[in-house]
Amino acid sequence: MSDNDTPAFPDRLSVDPKSPYYNEAILSRDVGIRFKGAEKTNVEEYCISEGWIRVTAGTAKDRHGNPLTIKVHGPVEPYFKD
Repeated sequence: MSDNDTPAFPDRLSVDPKSPYYNEAILSRDVGIRFKGAEKTNVEEYCISEGWIRVTAGTAKDRHGNPLTIKVHGPVEPYFKD
């Protein structure tokens, strides 16, 4: 795939298929997230314009069995690893 064929990252993206911000086409490629200059591997959702990521909070689960998440604010840089 050339740079011209590369889709732009959406402002908001989630890895949860039940989320309205889920995008399988973009997630099928290997997406990485840099947050405050450090690569994060446990990001569940991000928003570029509002400057936050949602990361898992250890092994804790909510009442539906989903991992608990924490919203952390700062500069977000998504990129393709390939």
